Amino acid sequence: MQHEILTLIETRFSANLFDASQGVSDQEIETMVSYAIRAPTAYNLQNWRFVAVRSPDAKVRLRAAAHDQPKVTDAAVAFIIIGILPDPDAVVTRLAPAVDAAIMSRDMAERWRDGARTLYADPAIARDEAVRSATFGAATLMFAASALGFASGPMVGFDAAGVRRDFDLADDELPVMLLAVGRAAPGNWPQKPRRLLGDVLEWV
Repeated sequence: MQHEILTLIETRFSANLFDASQGVSDQEIETMVSYAIRAPTAYNLQNWRFVAVRSPDAKVRLRAAAHDQPKVTDAAVAFIIIGILPDPDAVVTRLAPAVDAAIMSRDMAERWRDGARTLYADPAIARDEAVRSATFGAATLMFAASALGFASGPMVGFDAAGVRRDFDLADDELPVMLLAVGRAAPGNWPQKPRRLLGDVLEWV
């Protein structure tokens, strides 16, 4: 019997049309994000943030920054998915619960911190890591939303500078994507056909 997560992967689609009459509760938003933060991050830094844009005024502001895409205001909530530039000095703090649970030693946590300092001294690598972590989180959030019966539509077409300004992002925060989540309205396309496996899989 196929596992439910595989069915979600097969059936998930990127929604453009949402039922604006259908909302989402605080608990449902918290549940989605609680699963999103289980996504992997390098050094367990968890360098992401999720801004749930739900009030009418905030949605209008976000829609303006998203080139007037209606799904920002029609969806029950539009998340701003933020990647945070990695802070190596936070590694030991982020790993402290794992040390307390005897999953790893404090010495190992400190070695990870030192490794992160070396790796992220390169600003390009640090930026890539922020984008990567946020993307892992967004993907997990999409499947959590699907599991709760919501549709989702990721967006990369937006004015990043406008989002940064209008939503008071810090200097080390990158708005990686927007994610509209809500109940799907009729008329959405199903998942579009994918390339053949042989076109993308290489055996070595």
